[in-house]
Amino acid sequence: MSGAAQVLADGAIPERTQYAAALAFHIVFACFGIAFPAVVLTVHRIGLRRRDPAAVLLARRWSKMMAVIFAVGAVSGMVLSFGLGLLWPGLMRRYGAAFGIPFSVEGIWFFTEAVFLAIYIYGWRRLPPRLHWWLGTPLVVAAVFGAWSVVAANSWMNTPGGFTLSDGRVTDVDPWAVFFNRASLYEVPHMILAAYMVVGFTVAGIYAVGLLRGRRDRYHRLGFGVPFAIGAIAAPLQVLTGDWAARKISEQQPLKFAAMELVDHTHSHVTEWIGGIYLDGHVYFGIGIPSLDSILVGFRPDTVVIGWDSVRPRLRPPWPNLIHLSFDLMVGIGFALLVLGAWQGWIWYFRRSILRTRWFLVPTALSGAAAILAVELGWIVTEVGRQPWVVYGYLLTEDADTTAGGVLATLIAIFVIYAVLTAVVIGVPWTMSRRWRRADARQEDEEQTPYGPPPAERAERVPA
Repeated sequence: MSGAAQVLADGAIPERTQYAAALAFHIVFACFGIAFPAVVLTVHRIGLRRRDPAAVLLARRWSKMMAVIFAVGAVSGMVLSFGLGLLWPGLMRRYGAAFGIPFSVEGIWFFTEAVFLAIYIYGWRRLPPRLHWWLGTPLVVAAVFGAWSVVAANSWMNTPGGFTLSDGRVTDVDPWAVFFNRASLYEVPHMILAAYMVVGFTVAGIYAVGLLRGRRDRYHRLGFGVPFAIGAIAAPLQVLTGDWAARKISEQQPLKFAAMELVDHTHSHVTEWIGGIYLDGHVYFGIGIPSLDSILVGFRPDTVVIGWDSVRPRLRPPWPNLIHLSFDLMVGIGFALLVLGAWQGWIWYFRRSILRTRWFLVPTALSGAAAILAVELGWIVTEVGRQPWVVYGYLLTEDADTTAGGVLATLIAIFVIYAVLTAVVIGVPWTMSRRWRRADARQEDEEQTPYGPPPAERAERVPA
């Protein structure tokens, strides 16, 4: 039986679909939770150092957006957490003593981020400017370490360790070995950089639309330039960590790597396929570069790469074409965003200006959606590529899923809830932006002076 047929036969399709939908939805908000605080505080710092009211106004408004996104992300994150116990009781029953450690640590950082987000939002107009900014910096720290904790849990599923099995039960757990497992060293920076690219290019893309519509004031230039610079800086670092991660996967999860690169049998001088569909022992519609895959793995054309025929069909990753095409498209998007950032960086270095041509602004307006798509594709590679294992080499997915009924009903409920949350997360910022534009047109928005008295108070102080 093939890997794909095995997935269809094991009866866990509703569970897989529900958890995949929850993860696909939540990961976007997780990216904003990781990186948006740094973007907000960067523009806030520019406003304080340069006494720039446009920058401070941006920070004030973005902080409100940050609160909305954090709230929705918290809800979707709880769905994922509860889903572990409800949908995959076999995982938590057998390996919860080890797997649960990173999630427990993440709870501490989530609580810290929530507290300081509340302080930061409340601090506008109530705290001295510099103290207010410093009280926002724990948001950045908590976001990074919270991300580290969650990704450590996932990377542990890919390279489990730090425990001893005795009669099928986990004993002698080493929390440090669980948290700092072998895959976390590359998965964590890869995810954090991905988050900075998502946030940087998404926020910049919104203001690129404004620039295309002729809004060329400093407010829109800053709204575009700061997040775009952050995303552009993250892009080359992401390419480097991605290359490192791929080589480590070839060592630690060779079957996943075989699916990523369409390597059906173990051999050297392996062809690198760009695109293509594997069918009946042949790759169709792809561009093959002889020996390049072996060179990328071991820096030598005679490097041996393990193929998926090294295990029986039941233990092979399902849908290798999906894994391969997802990986290729993710890499392609990463390089495209790298080129986009380098283009603007070149112009800024020599001209100190922002590109305003449609050839640049149109793809930039789409860059945020592209970055989000790349993240989704990356998680497809990570999760589908690990199958049929939920804990690589230890626990099959079919042995971890629930035997309870009613999963189809909860799956439908999840889609309805997420549809409502999507409407909220789009509708609320859109309503805010419309109000802000009207306020800017009337020049009556009290946010224009976030550290000064409200307009009404200023009017009372003006002598008759």
